[in-house]
Amino acid sequence: MIWTIFLLIQVALLYFILTHRSRSKSDPPLDKGIIPWLGHALEFGKDASKFLNRMKLKHGNIFTVRAAGRYVTVLLDPHSYDTVINDSDSLDFTRYAQVLMERIFNLQLPHHQLAKAKAMMKKHFMGMNLAVLNSTLRRHLQGLLKAKMPQNQKDWKEEGLFSFSYSLLFKAGYLTLFGGEQNNNGTDPSSVYKEYKKFDDLLTKMARGTLKSEEKRTAQSVRHRLWELLAPAGLSDDSGSSPWIHAYRRLLQEEGADEETQKKAVLMQLWATQGNVGPAAFWLLGYLLTSPEALTAVKREMETSETSHLDRPVKTPVFDSALEETLRLTAAPFITREVVQEKTLHMADGQEYLLRKGDRVCLFPFNSPQMDPEIYQEPQKYKYDRFLNEDGSMKRDFYKGGRRLKYYTMPWGAGTNGCVGKHFAINTIRQFVYMVLANYDLELCDPNAQMPEVNASRYGFGMMQPEGDLLIRYKPRNTL
Repeated sequence: MIWTIFLLIQVALLYFILTHRSRSKSDPPLDKGIIPWLGHALEFGKDASKFLNRMKLKHGNIFTVRAAGRYVTVLLDPHSYDTVINDSDSLDFTRYAQVLMERIFNLQLPHHQLAKAKAMMKKHFMGMNLAVLNSTLRRHLQGLLKAKMPQNQKDWKEEGLFSFSYSLLFKAGYLTLFGGEQNNNGTDPSSVYKEYKKFDDLLTKMARGTLKSEEKRTAQSVRHRLWELLAPAGLSDDSGSSPWIHAYRRLLQEEGADEETQKKAVLMQLWATQGNVGPAAFWLLGYLLTSPEALTAVKREMETSETSHLDRPVKTPVFDSALEETLRLTAAPFITREVVQEKTLHMADGQEYLLRKGDRVCLFPFNSPQMDPEIYQEPQKYKYDRFLNEDGSMKRDFYKGGRRLKYYTMPWGAGTNGCVGKHFAINTIRQFVYMVLANYDLELCDPNAQMPEVNASRYGFGMMQPEGDLLIRYKPRNTL
């Protein structure tokens, strides 16, 4: 018994020595929380926006918190973001990305493969290749909508708007990029979506390593089913998949990835390409349906613009502003870097802080700039014309502390790690919203319904998702 107590004391002392950390004069404010090792992890994961606002009120625009044994320096001054975004020598993006890949997708890929995949994606999601993708997506959307609501259907159909938007856009995106012609290659997009949604619902817990035992079994089972469903994607020229997924498969093969690794990587790309577009379209349609003035303005622009060829560039400033405002309110990714060598961070206000090797640095643009009342009056409120000038052009001048902001909203990230598929995603949302509004009578089941609250546990993982849904009813207006 004495030796047991002695050993426990030694272990406790060793733990204290290894994990003890105090703030030096050059460090950002340090807040370790009251729970050893765990620190603020629970509060951070439960509602990151609320927690980081509390820390900002306590410490200012920069601070370091302890979370599950890691020290994370959070920077919330958008004027200083470039000091993090543009430094690829001291701050590394791929290390944390690899941590998430392993936790979520059970996948390990070499550092350089991520860079090669991104360069390849630029080739396929821009220029003429983008025009082909847009045209293919439009065709699939039309087919899915016709199947969902035949033109001879006269009665109203009721459904949750989130389910409606996410399922349709997922299936259209899957058919465009992964699956070829609908029901033509043996993998029904509805089957893929059913399994994918189970996977997506557990994603944040997988990322944080907080799955319960039953959830772990479910996650593993769903992953395996998705790997098998996605196995044909991009393998052969007659699979009907997009040139991009063919090229991605070839890249993986050239890098020596075995078949199992390839299937895991394709699942990662499925989530990366489809995880945000459906939720974004839901929020946009939801805000339009609950804001009659906004809906009227977007419909008026539709009627006066050449919207019959939305697979080509079209000027739609009202729609663009309505979408930008939607993303300001609901896009909430973390921008995270690993500190691989000690760095002095120079703030825009002249302050300097030391970033320690082994820590992480995190930007959270949702809190600042997107929800900053100094930048946006009534930031919690949806204003469809917030990003329009009086002459109808897009507004891009926003200020904080008397200085013009380079980053006034950041739904797509920034710098070399910004979203490559941004233009394809925007056009996908535009096509979907215009197609639905032009061809369906669409309205709220309850005219007084309000937008649902966000699921706060998803802060940091791209587009937010709702708690609950918004019930709508719809029926065909004319031929698609």
